[in-house]
Amino acid sequence: MKVYSNILETIGNTPLVKLNRLVSDISATILAKVETTNPGNSVKDRMAIKMIEDAEKAGLIKPGGTVVEGTSGNTGMGLALACIIKGYKLICVLNDKQSKEKMDILRAVGAEVVVCPTAVEPTDPRSYYSVSKRLATEIPNSWYVNQYDNLSNRQAHYESTGPEIWEQTEGKITHFVVGVGTGGTISGVGKYLKEKNPKIKIWGIDTYGSVFKKYKETGIFDENEIYPYITEGIGEDILPANVDFDTIDLFEKVTDKDAAVYTRRLAREEGIFVGNSAGAAIKGVIQLKDQLKPNDIVVVLFHDHGSRYVGKIFNDDWMRERGFLDEHIITAEDLVSKHLDNPLVTLFAEELVSHAIAKMRKFGISQIPILKDGKFVGSIDDLHIYQILVDNPDVRDAPISSVMQEPLPIVKGSVSVDEVCKLINKNSPAVIVELPNNKFHIITRHDVIQSKS
Repeated sequence: MKVYSNILETIGNTPLVKLNRLVSDISATILAKVETTNPGNSVKDRMAIKMIEDAEKAGLIKPGGTVVEGTSGNTGMGLALACIIKGYKLICVLNDKQSKEKMDILRAVGAEVVVCPTAVEPTDPRSYYSVSKRLATEIPNSWYVNQYDNLSNRQAHYESTGPEIWEQTEGKITHFVVGVGTGGTISGVGKYLKEKNPKIKIWGIDTYGSVFKKYKETGIFDENEIYPYITEGIGEDILPANVDFDTIDLFEKVTDKDAAVYTRRLAREEGIFVGNSAGAAIKGVIQLKDQLKPNDIVVVLFHDHGSRYVGKIFNDDWMRERGFLDEHIITAEDLVSKHLDNPLVTLFAEELVSHAIAKMRKFGISQIPILKDGKFVGSIDDLHIYQILVDNPDVRDAPISSVMQEPLPIVKGSVSVDEVCKLINKNSPAVIVELPNNKFHIITRHDVIQSKS
């Protein structure tokens, strides 16, 4: 019987799949190394078991000990499987931009999950780097994995992923492309492939808000490059020891929107249900297609499974909120079509200024039309209320009619978005859209910005 002794023995030997529709205008052959068939559904299984086994050999972790790691979720899953089989406890420290699915999966396999804020410096005591290190010093018989600087990460890919790709392509590979986070995958695979053939190009996919691309090109660690971004699993605000910049030939940045859109396209056009970094990686290849020739064999590594992004990338509402969903918006009615079920929030002229403040707070809005005898007679916005309250705090108890601004412009639903744009200015922060059956809705600057993004 062909039987594995435990789940860890099933790590590796992942398939290489040719891409077709999504890369039809690229002359080269594009192959996806799909790492989702690993038991933890990601490439991180490879280095997770390697780091633990090397730590055991070095005496860094003892039986019954606790493994602590800062992770975007996938390394945590790989560590969780290893800890289950080997009898260790696991604490995973994640930042709050990671998907809920990732956190739920880690809890499902017995890991304790600690969530930290994303928008803090790496040295901030609240960052997931700092919290991981602190927990490992406070908990007896614990070991901090530190996948960023633990070179067993890189070595795992040198020993397994690199040789697999070389053998699967019969040594014909010309380019290896992958999103870069800790740097272990690209550096380990890149080192192995370049030892086999120094002409092979190693391309790293970066994201806006990360320091890798500029550092590779200039040698400058520019803190001005660092800002919060949405794409998961790639990019960093530090320089991990695992990133071997000499092995990497170039970095290409991909926007959050493109990474998300192409992740969805991989599922719908290639039938490959993978995660956010895969979308970034394939879009990076498309951006660099002019550097490819017909005989080139390009291997793009897809890190993880799409099930970890169902509530985000594969959720239309989440995509729409961030302006990532390309929708056919031409008219004013198109703009309000997504919230037709939400009634228009209004005020009566006899209501008090305090009522306006309460409604703005309750509904999270910044302007409200004002009605009298069933007609729009004025409007009020948060900036105007702020200014009058600064001058006279007692105005809270005055009727809204005594301080209201001019009525918002009213347009038909068939009016073009461009015409709506002309009506929204510093004096009119929004317009009212008149729809059939005497229904009205509001279009704000934010609505227009989303439609243009």
